[in-house]
Amino acid sequence: MAIPESFIAELNDRADIVELVGRFVPLKKAGANFQGLCPFHDEKSPSFSVSPAKQFYHCFGCGAHGNALRFLMEYQGLGFIEAVKELAGQLGMPVPEDNRSREERERDAQLQVRRKTLSEVLAQAADAYVQALKREPAAQNYLKGRGLTGQIAARYKIGWAGAGKPLAGVFADYTDPLLEESGMVIASDDGRRYDRFRERIMFPIRNLKGEVIAFGGRITDKGEPKYLNSPETPLFHKGREIYGLFEGRAAIQQAGFVLVTEGYMDVVALAQHGIGNAVATLGTACTSEHVQKLFRFTEQIVFSFDGDKAGQKAARRALAAVLPFASDTRVVKFLFLPSEHDPDSFVRQHGADAFDRMVHSAMPLSRFILEAAREDCDMVSTEGRSRFVSLIQPQWLALPEGAFKRQLLGQISELAELGSHELLELWGLAEPSQNLQKNRSYSGSSDGKKWQKDWKKQSATPSAASLAASRRKPNSRDDRAVQLLLTHMAAWDALSAAQHAVLCQLPQPHGAMMCWLEEQLQEEGPQAWQVLAQHLPPEWAQDAQQLISRLPDLPQRLRTVSSLAPATLESDLQELRIIIIDIEIDTLQSESAELAVLAAQNPSPEYITALMTAQQRIKQLKADKALFLDQRRKVT
Repeated sequence: MAIPESFIAELNDRADIVELVGRFVPLKKAGANFQGLCPFHDEKSPSFSVSPAKQFYHCFGCGAHGNALRFLMEYQGLGFIEAVKELAGQLGMPVPEDNRSREERERDAQLQVRRKTLSEVLAQAADAYVQALKREPAAQNYLKGRGLTGQIAARYKIGWAGAGKPLAGVFADYTDPLLEESGMVIASDDGRRYDRFRERIMFPIRNLKGEVIAFGGRITDKGEPKYLNSPETPLFHKGREIYGLFEGRAAIQQAGFVLVTEGYMDVVALAQHGIGNAVATLGTACTSEHVQKLFRFTEQIVFSFDGDKAGQKAARRALAAVLPFASDTRVVKFLFLPSEHDPDSFVRQHGADAFDRMVHSAMPLSRFILEAAREDCDMVSTEGRSRFVSLIQPQWLALPEGAFKRQLLGQISELAELGSHELLELWGLAEPSQNLQKNRSYSGSSDGKKWQKDWKKQSATPSAASLAASRRKPNSRDDRAVQLLLTHMAAWDALSAAQHAVLCQLPQPHGAMMCWLEEQLQEEGPQAWQVLAQHLPPEWAQDAQQLISRLPDLPQRLRTVSSLAPATLESDLQELRIIIIDIEIDTLQSESAELAVLAAQNPSPEYITALMTAQQRIKQLKADKALFLDQRRKVT
């Protein structure tokens, strides 16, 4: 979706950053600005400053800074487009979407109204359940027996759904179709209506804005199902939402990692014992959308599963979901509790310290990948090792390029008793090398180093097609960014939210391509160019196709991202960062020129300070650029 730059500028101008930040952070007046505790790091003395004059926030402790859009992106984990839509909605400003038909705009508007109405219904039900819990001693005793206090119950808005039709006494019109559409009431074929949730402890599921979008209900006695979730609705999609993420955001940032569990009670029980950074998937396997959402808030994920067969199965599904996002800067671990325990029972029996020790000794991602693949393989026999090579191939291919993937290849080689190059040959990712064919004996990591040298030597010889491409019209800076990201989609995740914003605000059609790419990544995960090309919007599909056709290494990129050398992939990322820095420098230099004129005409402290800040930022960006250039020279 293309959003005009003029609209973005107007959005930032109309936003009141003090009011926006103040919804999430208690602020106090401090001179011309406002101060509070920084929401992005743990601190006891306020170092977080919000300027109403500049419509800017800055933390002198951790360095976090930006405007209203940046705050929404960083605090709520939103993408650029999501942040624009969220801020525009708060200000009552319709987002221009000229590429939609009138019918599509009308349909979307109706959907937004419907969602708002459904959200109000669910919020009313949630409040009623909370009040019902206060009147039900049996339900209170059940929660107390599970070790929960009223404070935790209030924090997670835990409630109680009584017998019969408790919602009939809450809503004036029990026959309202909205009650059925929200999933709260079920209408039978014979016209009878009844509450979906009856005699259950109620766990409201909230989105990142704190709005109730669904419920999970747990029985307090014997019966099936133990847990009952709301059905899919316009507000609620089970495979996307995460229980406890809204409540646990601050704790996740403070702890530096998120703990993913399997159930509601796990989350609230851990919170009761001071472990507030736990979340849960909603009775379903962990999906790529879950993983993407979590990585917006932290670079570390610890999956916690029961030690039984069901837990092992769930762990394997989580492994498949996390592999495409396991970059070198991220940490993923797997915690397996004793078979008789889940996090809830373990922390109640052994305490928070014991659980914390279990978390910190959790299995690293690399080890779990290897153990999961070789579980049913006899690694002593040739047949078993061959089976292992076959089973681990798709997992290794799913990993993003980088040092982690390269080192894991060496570990796989050792277990398979094959050289790294031999493995890549078997998987169809490398051409046979005559030099290597002379000596096929296994030589561990040295073989991998030799292959890298030979591969680089082969790659250094340009093909006729490459030479022809190099003689074409050179790319612009914006063109190059599009080329790199459309053929190396996973690189987007390695960039920060601020860098995403810079790319999305490029002049058209480049900005539109970047925004569309972000949406594709959120919805489908990393995809090869061949797949992306099939879904390009028609208004700039031809431009994108032409840009990609000019790539000198196009044949390699079309084959698979995994066929690219690690140095090439790292070079791509460094080049993207340099491009973004150049864009920021150009913008700041333009602003500095305007500020210099204003300061000359009116030498007020405000203009002078802003000019000095911009000049200092330019200096810092140039230093960063020099560093990235040096790093890029080293990898190439």
